[in-house]
Amino acid sequence: MPDRTIRSIAHFTAPFMLGGLEGQLPAGDYDIDHDEELIEGMSRLAWRRVATFIHLPAKAVNNPLTSQLVAIDHLDLETALVRDRENAA
Repeated sequence: MPDRTIRSIAHFTAPFMLGGLEGQLPAGDYDIDHDEELIEGMSRLAWRRVATFIHLPAKAVNNPLTSQLVAIDHLDLETALVRDRENAA
């Protein structure tokens, strides 16, 4: 089945937490990947999100160009972004 990855950036103005991850993450911009698969049998193209990932700095490496890809819940990410926008206002 064909699939695709949509990339975006999540901007946080304050430290935040996401379900499934330990502790707070610092404010900043985070690369986000949304993996989607094509829903077949439709008369037009339709895609379904099957996974969401956040790029985090690697824990054991002192290289700022190295990151780890961590699976997260899309709804947890959306909730954290809404909270961040509300607290910034």
